[in-house]
Amino acid sequence: MSENFNTYIDHIEPDFWRELCVKEGKLRHYERGEEFAKVGELARYIGYIKSGTLKYVAFSSEGTEHVVGMEFEGEFVSDSTFPFFGKKARVSIVAVTPCEIYCFPVQDIVKRMREDAKLKEIVMHTTEAIFSTVYDRYMALYCKTPQERYDELVNRHPDLFDLFSLKDIASFLNITPTHLSRLRNAKHSRVGL
Repeated sequence: MSENFNTYIDHIEPDFWRELCVKEGKLRHYERGEEFAKVGELARYIGYIKSGTLKYVAFSSEGTEHVVGMEFEGEFVSDSTFPFFGKKARVSIVAVTPCEIYCFPVQDIVKRMREDAKLKEIVMHTTEAIFSTVYDRYMALYCKTPQERYDELVNRHPDLFDLFSLKDIASFLNITPTHLSRLRNAKHSRVGL
């Protein structure tokens, strides 16, 4: 099992992306609730998270918010690789805590991809890795119990409840906050045995 919460990191070239963002990007500050990317718009940046946490939010047709992803310090933030191919964001990416993010303009990557076959290959490989992570999460919704999904989530990030609200965590697990409270209590009861 991957030690990283977002398993795509195990299958990309993180040093390349980190170096690109840190050395050539600009350090930007995002306040809690501020959007890094907005649904329906072309994402402007990819980023390396120096500090803070963010959530990926999709909206139902009724406007209900659904947390579909989370990013942490030391990880990368982007609307997948959609902006590299001129596609608008399908999610909003929102700062859960104040964040410092090294941001690199997507348009600069797009320009470089036209002339650099190696970069295009890195982007395509990254796209595959992100798809694999998302597909694994999709399969988990159907093949694993809420308790199994909860246990995996907490094992990967024991401080999760210090970083995200109960509502956001429940949304990510696709359960109600009440169900999440029951799972937490059940786990604490098992640990106390």
